[in-house]
Amino acid sequence: MERSFQIENLAVKTYGETKAMGAAAADYVAGKLRAAINKKGAANIILATGASQFSFLEALQTKEIDWGKITVFHLDEYKGISEAHPASFRKYLKERILNRVAPKKIFFLNGDAPNLELEIKNYEEALQAHPIDIACIGIGENGHIAFNDPAVADFKDPKLVKVVELDEACRNQQLGEGWFPTFDDVPKEALTLTITAIMSCKAISCVVPDKRKAQAVYNSLYGVISTNCPASILRTHPESVLFLDKGSASMIK
Repeated sequence: MERSFQIENLAVKTYGETKAMGAAAADYVAGKLRAAINKKGAANIILATGASQFSFLEALQTKEIDWGKITVFHLDEYKGISEAHPASFRKYLKERILNRVAPKKIFFLNGDAPNLELEIKNYEEALQAHPIDIACIGIGENGHIAFNDPAVADFKDPKLVKVVELDEACRNQQLGEGWFPTFDDVPKEALTLTITAIMSCKAISCVVPDKRKAQAVYNSLYGVISTNCPASILRTHPESVLFLDKGSASMIK
């Protein structure tokens, strides 16, 4: 059963089942993509990865969308790992959606690029050349969006992409989701789109299932808007929707 309410600018939609949450988010995102294509003949999207996005990405590829008119970016990638690594976000996106829907163009953030400075510069330029119609993101257990953990998050970041150090809570989440065999195997750094890049997108769909995210969701909705919980900034975006399931919504007032 769906329940909808608003906190400041952020629309919040909760669902009993994770599958229903993912389907609702896919409907919303597909609508934004179709509207952009109708208006300007093309659309630009950012896709997130991780266990939280499984139901959404599964549903998104069933929607009637002209992927041949869509340019895709992604949120982040570990520093120094190859696309063949089991935890690579490039690998994840190819296997879970991109190889199936064949978009017009994909810009991958290559965390193992020989020159990261150049990689970041090129990615920033590509983002500027393709204003994003919809960003599809999640919220981490520590309240991060993309890899903007509390210690490195900056609401007025001058950059669109940067290298960041991952905090212990973030690295433990990656371990807990089964992407790495041991904590020491989890990279200490990653490339990420900044909060400035995310907030400059025309619309934001934030998909957050699972009870282990309940505290981060609570902090995002009811805490002070601050980098202590980076996702709290979503309450200031004019066109953002937070999709929750029963577990992640379990602490909501």
